[in-house]
Amino acid sequence: MRHLTAALSACLFAAPAWAALPEDGGINFQPAATRIAERVHEFHNVLLWIITLITALVTVLLVWVMIRYSKAANKTPRKFSHNTTVEVIWTVVPALILVGIASLSFPNLYYQNVTPNLGQIAATSKALLAEGKTAEHLAYTRNHFPDAAEKGFVNVKIQGNQWNWTYTYMDIQDETGSALEFVSNGLHKGRPTDPVDVGPRNLATDYPMVIPAGRYIRYYTAAADVIHAFAVPAFAIKTDAIPGRLNEGWFLVDEPGVYYGQCSEICGIDHAFMPIEVRVVTQAQFDRWVDIMKTGDFDAAAASVREVAALETDTQLASTN
Repeated sequence: MRHLTAALSACLFAAPAWAALPEDGGINFQPAATRIAERVHEFHNVLLWIITLITALVTVLLVWVMIRYSKAANKTPRKFSHNTTVEVIWTVVPALILVGIASLSFPNLYYQNVTPNLGQIAATSKALLAEGKTAEHLAYTRNHFPDAAEKGFVNVKIQGNQWNWTYTYMDIQDETGSALEFVSNGLHKGRPTDPVDVGPRNLATDYPMVIPAGRYIRYYTAAADVIHAFAVPAFAIKTDAIPGRLNEGWFLVDEPGVYYGQCSEICGIDHAFMPIEVRVVTQAQFDRWVDIMKTGDFDAAAASVREVAALETDTQLASTN
């Protein structure tokens, strides 16, 4: 009874927070919820300028060639097959452009794919502050989060099944010593009997993944049957879940809210109905959810996070991009 009361209280008094949803007619990324996503967006914006300039240059060259070297402008065509200068330019310049793109791409790949060393992050932050290197510390903490590092990882194993997800919190045990584990099913299956008032169509789940805001999340993906892929666009993460193999990834979300994704690897007849719902909540709300989950009352636990309390008073709504 006390758990149900706590759940109802959370629903009544929690302030609404960020919600990341796909928008009809949207042409841009979902708003970035992680530093990984911010870096991906920044890289994308640079590439957009590069490809725009390349497209404009090629278009101008094509038009110029069609006019300058048309039959009307050249009654007697010139007879040559090579131009060493031009050939060097169109080989070297694209190569230099690719090197420049790689110099931006590789650090982002490393940042996303290599799980952070939390002890090193905390130690480096303290050393920079002790040496009075304020500017260096600000630059360092843009990509690394020493406060979160000192709290350690929240570890979650994510197993893809046909057609749902199993979440296992390895470091959280119930009274029997078993790890906290539950199965998350999509509420919509493309049938006339699907509920219409329980969340975004084809994205809502019965029991969402719940994580605390401002914490490093280390996740492992696996699969019970065929290949799946765990993907959340607002986090800019997509990790294959492969039978017989563990893949690893990480992310950190500062803003409490609800974030959605879907299995991104074709995995059978109900692939389209295998959603991912991640609820990022305050540490206090997460601890309350864990306590209720340990009792086995999954419905009450899910109800306790149906409303996500914001860290600040102001309410931030989803972007319309």
